[in-house]
Formats: sequence, C-alpha cells, structure tokens
Amino acid sequence: MPDATPARATAREAIALLTGAAGFTEHRPPPSPLPPDGPLGWAGYDAARERASARTGEEESVVYGTGVVGDRACVLLSFEFGFLGGSLGRQTGDRLAAAYELALTRRLPLLALVATGGSRMQEGMVALTQLQRVAAASVRLRAAGLPQIAVVRDPTTGGGWATVGAGADVVLALPGAQVGFAGSRVRPPDADPYAYSAEGQFAAGQVDAVVPADELTATVTHWLRALGPHEELPAAPVPGALSAGGGEPGAGAGTGAGAGTGSAAGAGSGAGTPSAAGAEPTADRDPAAPLPETGREAVARARDPRRPRAEAYLADYFAVRLPLHGDRSGSTDPGLLCGFGLRADGQPVAYVAQCGTPTRPAGYRAAARTIRLADRLGIPVLTLVDTPGAANDAEAERAGAGAAIADTFAAIAAARVPVTTLVIGEGGSGGALALAAPGNTHVTVDSYFSVIAPELAAAILKRPPSETGATADQLRLRPQDLVDLGFARSIVG
Repeated sequence: MPDATPARATAREAIALLTGAAGFTEHRPPPSPLPPDGPLGWAGYDAARERASARTGEEESVVYGTGVVGDRACVLLSFEFGFLGGSLGRQTGDRLAAAYELALTRRLPLLALVATGGSRMQEGMVALTQLQRVAAASVRLRAAGLPQIAVVRDPTTGGGWATVGAGADVVLALPGAQVGFAGSRVRPPDADPYAYSAEGQFAAGQVDAVVPADELTATVTHWLRALGPHEELPAAPVPGALSAGGGEPGAGAGTGAGAGTGSAAGAGSGAGTPSAAGAEPTADRDPAAPLPETGREAVARARDPRRPRAEAYLADYFAVRLPLHGDRSGSTDPGLLCGFGLRADGQPVAYVAQCGTPTRPAGYRAAARTIRLADRLGIPVLTLVDTPGAANDAEAERAGAGAAIADTFAAIAAARVPVTTLVIGEGGSGGALALAAPGNTHVTVDSYFSVIAPELAAAILKRPPSETGATADQLRLRPQDLVDLGFARSIVG
C-alpha cells in the first residue's frame, strides 16, 4: 500500500487493504451526464470537478464493485475523499444506488468504506436528496436479508455518516477518525472534539468497535462469515454447564467435551480474533453438581461470586466473538454483552448475555437491536440470563426503562429464528424474563428464577427477615421447581 495513513488512504488503497491479492472488479453505472456546471449552474463547478479528477484519477467520489475479503465475496464501495471531499452529488448517488443494487442482485453483503464530508453544496437540493436514494436502497437490502457493514475512515461526517455509515448493521471505525454528523466547520466552536471522534462515538454506543488497520481484514472477514448470507441454520445449542475452579477450558468451544476460547469485547480493538478469556476466574465443566435443597440455597448459589458468569460461558461457547456495542441512542450498558460469534464448527450464533448486574435501558435496547438483526439475517440467538432485575434508579426511569424492556419482550416474541436461553445465575423478575425464550429456556443448577426477590417478597408481605427462607421456598424458584412448573425445559449439569 502506498505511503498514507490508513485513515487517509485513497478509495482504492482502502479497498486493496481489505481485498489484497484476491483483487477487486470495478463496476460503473450507465452514463448520466450532468448539465454544464451541474444542476444549479454553479460557476466553476465543472472546473473543480476536472481538477479533482486530475488530482485523484477518479471520475467521482465513490468507487464500487465486487471483491473478496478473506474468503468471502462481497460488494465494496469506497469513498475518495480527495474528490471534492468525498461529497455526495447526483452521480455519486448513481454509484451508491448501483452498488446496493449489485449487492441485492447477486445476494452479497455490502461493505462500505466511508470517508466523506457530506452532501455537495454545488448541486444543492439535488445533492441532498441523494441521501433519500441511499436510504431507500439500504432498506431494500435489509428486506432481502443481506448484511451491511461500514468501516468509517477519516473523516466521516454529514449525510454520508447519517446514511451509509450509521445506517449499516455493523459500524467499525479506524482509530483517530473524525466521525460525526457535524463536520469540523459547522459544529459549535466550543464543542468537545472527542464527541466527534471514532473513540468518542464508540464510548457513546454509536460505533461497534475501533479497529486498528492491521486488524481490519481479519475482523471484517469474521463479520462476513458471521452475518452471511446463510442457508437455514439450526438452533443455537444449549451451552454446557460450568463450575468455578481449576484449569483452563480445553479445546472444543461448547461441544460438551471441552471449551474453546473467544475474544472479549474491548474498546479500541477489533474484538474479532480468538483470544483467551481472562476477565474472570477460570471454569471447568460440571457434569454432576447437586441440586439446591431449599429456595434459600438456590438464591445463595446464584449470588455466589465464585459462580461462572457470562464471560466464562461465552468464552467456552465460541471460537470467535464479534461484539455489538451500544444502543445507537447514545448509551451503553457494560453489564450486558451482545454480538455475534462463530463456534468451532463455524456455525454463527447471535448472543445476548447479562453479567449479573441490574440491566439498564441501554442494555435492553442493545439486546433488541441484536435480536432483530439476527432475525433479519436468519441467524439463531443465544441468551444468557443473569440479573437481579432491571435497573430501577431514577436515571433508568428517565432513560425509558419500561419502554426498553417492552421492546426486548417484543423482539423475542417476534423472532422467527430459534432463540435458546440458559439461565446461569439470578433470574430477577421481568428484567430477566425479557431475555428468556418462551418454550426454550434451560437452567443451570446454580440458578433461580422468581417473580420477585425473596427478600422483597417478605418485606411486601410484612414478614420478618427470619422468614425470607420460607418465602423463597413458597416462591418455588429452584431449578427443579422451574422444570416442574413448565417454565424450564431442562436443568443443565
């Protein structure tokens, strides 16, 4: 690749970074000439276009065609920022619409490498309405069950960010890239520059991962493998039971004979290559753990800090994990992990996993986003339930806790793909139930599920604390109770 930082690479350099020796076949839309000096007759516009073409070697601000990334065919479109700031004019719209149509016709995923300053002012409203064309083309691709991945380069602003970039199913960003709707010349003079950076957008839940250039090909390849398109996929297998203790999991990634490793979600990394999970104590498979004898014991075991948590289960289940980050509404919940993963046999599965903390509205919105994306792409879903309940502080109420929980219930209820649930710890009321699959929920021996925490139930019933245990028994919240009641299909382990 020629000397250029990856974030400021030309359109063709950005394509070559991903396709390498596999190559790229360029396509062009049918000719559609502009009137002299464009649709507005803007004096000097033709001359500006000629200078941009001489400087970049391009006819417009977008190059598109077919290529192979890793081992996956896709349609690529790449913006040339050196051509009038990568701006969108009518002929740019022609190329973008043609790229989406090419993906639709060939049933290929669309990979957009974005670097743009927004709509081209020399074409006025004709330029601005190209955003509507892009949005319509994107909707058609979604309806066909085809994935869209965006890699946002430096800079990605204006309408290009608000359509091709932020409108993609998965948004990856190069480190240090300027990313935001407002470009540097139109934002308030005292605006915090971090908010308009790739890292700031990641922190706000608008970008799924910040990926160094040398990790980009591997990360995009994993995403293309995970998102498909696929033929009909089987349901996600129920994870094997784990117990706190001894050695590292062995090879096998959730097969029941051993355990693979998967990458943890991480700010500022591609988060798509295999790595050992080191975020919590190691866990072994637990083939014959005893069932709790009382409700109090079931609750105590679920709350035991030594019990395996979501991170351990996901590391055991997947060979590769590809996190989705944030709710796309400005917030994140570190207590809920979601994304897509590849098992050792290559099967893709979407996952949503609670980490034992009260789930916040941003977490439920991220969960609903993940489930709906998986459903649209025909990918089975695994949910891991482990929460004392939904966050109930004032900030959670202001952030729309009720609506976010309702939306998660609706996402699971509407899912056409199979959803598999394993309760791995606390099943705290509706905040946990929102992620449970009706008719396909399983429980571990160190879990419980209850309409309300026994301490709160005793308080509501005006019972002394000494009767909390008896209240827990009355609630029939043990794993074996949940099977007897028909809520759970099986006890794992």
